[in-house]
Amino acid sequence: MPSRRQFLTNAAILSAAAVPGLAQRRTTEPIKGKLPPSLAALQSRAAEAKPITADERRQRLERARQLMQQNQLDAIFLFGGTSLVYFTGIDWWNSERLFALVLPQKGTPFFVCPAFEEDRAREQIAKGPLAGDADVLTWQEDESPYERVAQGLRARGIAAGNLGIEERIAYVFSAGVAQAAPQLTLASATAVTAGCRMFKSEHELALMLLANQVTLAAYKAAYQALQPGMTQDDFAGLVATAHSRLGFKGEASVQVGEYSALPHGSATPQVVREGAILLIDGGCSVEGYASDISRTFVLGKPAGPAADKMRRVFDIVHRAQSAALAAAKPGVEAQSVDAAARQVIDSAGFGPNYAHFTHRLGHGIGMDGHEWPYLVRGNTHMLAPSLCFSDEPGIYLRGEFGVRLEDDMHIAADGAQLFTPQSPSLEHPFG
Repeated sequence: MPSRRQFLTNAAILSAAAVPGLAQRRTTEPIKGKLPPSLAALQSRAAEAKPITADERRQRLERARQLMQQNQLDAIFLFGGTSLVYFTGIDWWNSERLFALVLPQKGTPFFVCPAFEEDRAREQIAKGPLAGDADVLTWQEDESPYERVAQGLRARGIAAGNLGIEERIAYVFSAGVAQAAPQLTLASATAVTAGCRMFKSEHELALMLLANQVTLAAYKAAYQALQPGMTQDDFAGLVATAHSRLGFKGEASVQVGEYSALPHGSATPQVVREGAILLIDGGCSVEGYASDISRTFVLGKPAGPAADKMRRVFDIVHRAQSAALAAAKPGVEAQSVDAAARQVIDSAGFGPNYAHFTHRLGHGIGMDGHEWPYLVRGNTHMLAPSLCFSDEPGIYLRGEFGVRLEDDMHIAADGAQLFTPQSPSLEHPFG
């Protein structure tokens, strides 16, 4: 049996693997000592972040029940993670012990909780939308938590119903439920979880706007403090410190020169030099809502025989980002937005397909940095108001350099709107 330390190490590896680029992004702490003037001038914006209320979460639960009815699900099964926070406000550290919420379409929700964790669970439940309106079924260390799940379902007349499983629940837990309640039919709960989380309220959009503004301000302050001879970790430290000064925890991966041609970077030590191209990619979280912004720029002016090529590639990527923004509107397929950007890049000689624009155009974004739906070829999902995406075309030339421009956008009734202004040029990335 693995030790607790081994378990935590494995969990960390799995978490890193689940987030593209995280394995290459080094842990960066805010810098110590006297700050550069651009960072010292930053003021906290933390007071602008208004938490999601219990009433808002109750509305989400009601919407989930409506979607359960539409998708013929009698209940959904939620584990610790983003969806549990979204619906209940409960932030639970997952382990080999089952802690879960079962939300029935009709009837009283119930939690299944390790007995020794009951007080901690009830403390969090009392602060959220299910205070006084949920049962807590506990299990001792030598008992089966899955029998408690089956017991709770039987009590609500769902012994043989359809149970939706949240997509990130590990197999061991869904298999345990299936064994304890063999008459159940297990199905995907994504139509419910994504069906709720994809559509952002005005409050959520405001939090995402703040997150994007904070990250862009942090990038600008770090850029103004950049000096030749710094390593990529030095610059990442500036970005982390700038976020901290603005009142939030944020970070960025930093790739220099030829390493910018690797979309999610390299762990190879890199040094910033005059005229070198840099690609940075990161963001922050504001009340649980993420930003995800990439900027490509040079320190000083582009230098060397590739200088004109750098400017040309930047211009092509900029036009591709604009084309995607113009194509993103209600009633169009997600794949058509990817196609609009890819057409610009292909026509400029950097195609076909994924030859140099090696990834999809964008991903949904909200509480998770990457969530539904995705702007990628083959996705016929129709865009609708209040969906949010990254818009991040790129051209990557192995052994030379790469350019990616990424801003987050939301779909409005009359088209897409960016949360942050586009980067105007390599030499003046922040205007």
